Amino acid sequence: MAHGLIEVERKFVPGPGTEERLQELGGTLEHRVTFRDTYYDTCGLSLMQADHWLRQREGRGWELKCPGAAGVSGLHTEYMEVTAEPAIVAQLCEVLGAEGLGTGGVADVLGPLGLEEVASFVTKRSAWKLVLSGADEESSPLRVDLDMADFGYAVGEVEALVHEEAEVPTALEKIHKLSSMLGVPAQETAPAKLIVYLQRFRPQDYQHLLEVNSSRERSQGTKHLDSSLG
Repeated sequence: MAHGLIEVERKFVPGPGTEERLQELGGTLEHRVTFRDTYYDTCGLSLMQADHWLRQREGRGWELKCPGAAGVSGLHTEYMEVTAEPAIVAQLCEVLGAEGLGTGGVADVLGPLGLEEVASFVTKRSAWKLVLSGADEESSPLRVDLDMADFGYAVGEVEALVHEEAEVPTALEKIHKLSSMLGVPAQETAPAKLIVYLQRFRPQDYQHLLEVNSSRERSQGTKHLDSSLG
């Protein structure tokens, strides 16, 4: 398994006053940026069915999101983010059962692995960071991204990055606290941009993923597809 930072995050539906509330809480607007994400998978969406999400982000290169701890449930998601191309290739080969593709870049193995573009859209993002009041000085700031996709879907995300699984509960506590301070209802969930894209533009694929995930939920008690990262 490729190693990287663990992303712990919770998605929510932003309102017209979300940015003002972030300012009131001492949040800092880091930047506003526009970028394109292009997602790749097999024609049968083998990666997504295995809860792996491969994308090429404009200005950042290749990223692979891999599931974190088994059995994660509730309103948050947990993913390992892999950005080193050799590690991405190795993980792709493991998930797809391929061997002997060498140590080339991701673009070199798309064809041999049968990976093709399955979604592409542009996002306008406002990126904020905030340290909760009362947190120690060495505490890492939480990140809040407010996104608007070019197909008309808006979603927010509160995120913490940690190095070890043992740090996840504390990160999750901070995420839920900030979500509450932002006025997010306790049980609110919001689907990822990619999931909404598939639902709108590839409904048959979306339905198939829903069925696969429902089966996984019954057997493992894992999170619902709509709260998955995409």
